[in-house]
Parts: sequence; structure tokens; C-alpha cells
Amino acid sequence: MKNFFTKLSYILVIIFLTITNSNFSYADDYLEDNTTINVSAEISETLAQTSDTLESSSINSRSCIVYDRNSQMILYGKNETKQVKMASTTKIMTSLIIIENCDLSETIEVSKKAAGTGGSRLGLKSGDKITVKDLLYGLMLCSGNDAAVALAEYAGGDIQGFADLMNKKANELGLTNTHFESPHGLDSDGHYTTAYELAILTDYALKNETFAKIVGTKNYTITINGYPKNLSNTNELLGYLNGVYGVKTGFTNGANRCLVTACKRNNMDIICVVLGADTKNFRTQDSIKLIEYAFKNFTYINANEIAISSFDNWKNENLQYININKSSSNSFDFEVQTCQNPILSVNKNDINNIKTSIYIEQNLEAPILSNTVIGNLTLSLNDKTLITLDIINTNNINKKDILYYLNYFFSNYSKILEQVLEY
Repeated sequence: MKNFFTKLSYILVIIFLTITNSNFSYADDYLEDNTTINVSAEISETLAQTSDTLESSSINSRSCIVYDRNSQMILYGKNETKQVKMASTTKIMTSLIIIENCDLSETIEVSKKAAGTGGSRLGLKSGDKITVKDLLYGLMLCSGNDAAVALAEYAGGDIQGFADLMNKKANELGLTNTHFESPHGLDSDGHYTTAYELAILTDYALKNETFAKIVGTKNYTITINGYPKNLSNTNELLGYLNGVYGVKTGFTNGANRCLVTACKRNNMDIICVVLGADTKNFRTQDSIKLIEYAFKNFTYINANEIAISSFDNWKNENLQYININKSSSNSFDFEVQTCQNPILSVNKNDINNIKTSIYIEQNLEAPILSNTVIGNLTLSLNDKTLITLDIINTNNINKKDILYYLNYFFSNYSKILEQVLEY
């Protein structure tokens, strides 16, 4: 009996040492990421502390960005191009691959490998029957790693096959500093992105109505083996902070706390990404600070309106002084081309600091075909170029030829003759 308890004690010690010395790195770990915070109180307190300025030292997250969806401009950034781990924000790409390539109504059977995946879980068991659509809700609302693997095996055959699909899509989107090795985001050296590229990916994904609907859902009921299961979204700002309509939380030991938030108020639509916050409270506070800073300080201007007005004023004053060598006509005109997306997001305090510079080539010479670029107009702010537009001529400018000179001679024959006689 004594030997039994001795062996049992030995086994318990081994188990304890194994657990305490293991460095498990689970995406959205249940105990860590679901730490309860009073969201309403946290939002109220943080809002009370926000100001019109934002110091980098006040942001705990290692990297972050506020990206404006309408102007495609960065409103604020901190280490936004640095490669970092991104935990379960990975699942933004996972869900996008599934939505774009799979039949969401199809029912699949959960494998033993998927059911055994650790970290945050939907709670799947080997042999469970569930639709692809319900797996997506389990993936994005409660960040189920088991759902991620089940979807990866369904769409890619295995995790590596699915990672190949993810990286192919990343390449298509121009995400050169992003690489995927899994559908769930568990830490690995070859699995990384940047705050900027995660914002670009999220912006693209939100254009898909199915994706936007899923990530904007606070609560949802799925069915596993015919039985209902209620899900709640892990996104602590969804349903609490004004204008928030998604997107995804994340946590691993290597990535720390991460949060991607989409927020829209009136006509301004932004994506806020915070990566590497030390605690859930910090990621919440950082996100609120960044979001409020953007809405308090930025507004939209129309680049086309400013460009056309500035160019028309310039042309009225300068067109008469432009000479085109060897041109057969004095009839010519120029215009500034407009851009397809003229919306620019600028700090409200900088609106009057926007400068316009116009350049026209000095040595223009006929012939010049219509729609030929002959110069450009640049809008800049604080020595930073906002946008550059081409200036083109609107009609053909012909070169003087023999017919021109003959016509000129006969039209001016009498004058030429008088000049010759006087000479």
C-alpha cells in the first residue's frame, strides 16, 4: 500500500511539473481571453480620459493602426509595418477562404484531429455533424480552434493544404509581409502579419456580406448533431461602443492580446487593429482610445473639388502665357484629370494647410495628341504628398507643315509684298 501511494505521489509530481513548465500557446485561451471585465464601465472610464491628441506612450499595444476604409489612408500608426504574431485574428483569413470557396449549407463530419485541437473551442467531438455555416459562426464568435481545423480539412484536405490557400490569397491581396501556417493562429515562427496588412485584409473581407454579417453578430444559435448550441461573440466592444460592427479577438502567449475592430459613425468608416497588448483591459482601452481619436480629429475632403478649383484659377491666369513651339494653331486647352476615389481623410486642424502645386512642361512642341500628359497637379499636406493628378491637353495640337506655310503666304500675300517692296 505504501508503495502505491509513493508511486501515486511521484506521478502527481511529474504531472504538476509538466504542467507548470509547459509553455502552452493556445489561441484565445479560454481562461485568459475570457477574463471578465465590466465593458460598460471600461468604455465610460476610457472615454472620459480621451483627448484630441494621442501620445504613442499612452498605447500599451506593441503595434497598432487606425485605417480609414473610404480614403484607404492611415490615420494613426505605431509599428504598423512590423511583422508580429496575430493569434486568432488569423481566422479572418480562414473564414474568408471558406466563404469564397465553399458551400456553406453542406454538412460535414468532424475528424478526431479537429476535435482534439486545444485552446479556445467550440466544443466539437469526433464524429459530430455540423454545417459549414455553423462552423463559421463557431470560428468567428467563440473563436473555436476545433472549428478552424474542421474547416481547414474540409476545404484544404489538411492544415498545410489550407495554409497554402491562405497564402495564395494573401499574395493576391498584395500582403507581402504576411504568412500563414495554420487556420487558427497558434504561435509558430512562420505565422505572422503586420497591423497594416491585417487592416487591408479586414477591409477586403468586410466587403463580403456574409463575412460582415457573421462578425457583426453578437449572439447566435448553431446546431450540432441536431441539437442547438448558443454562442456569444468574444469581441468585447461589439454591442457596447458606438458604431462597432465587428471583427475579431485574439490571444496567444506569443502574440499577447489582439483585437481588430470595425467602427462606423455617420459617413466615416474605420478599422482599428491592436496587436500585442499585455492584458485584455489594455487591448480594450487602446482600441477605444484609437477609435475615439480618429472620430474626434479627422474629416473628409474631396480631392477632385480642390484640384479642379485650384487648376481653373491657375489656368485663367496662366494659359495665355503658355507657348507651344511649331504649333499650327493658337487654339488649345488643358484640364486636370480627376481620380476615381477622391475622398481624403485629414486632420480637421490641417484643412487650411493643404497646398496645391501645378507643373506644366516648359518646352512643349507640336504635334501633341489629345489626352497627352503635359504636367501634373499635386495636393500636399505638411510636405507629404496626398495625391498627384495628371494634366492633359484636350485637343490635338498639329505641327506647322507645308500646307500651313502656303496658307499663311496666300492669306498674308499683300502684307508680305509690301514688306518686300519697302526693303
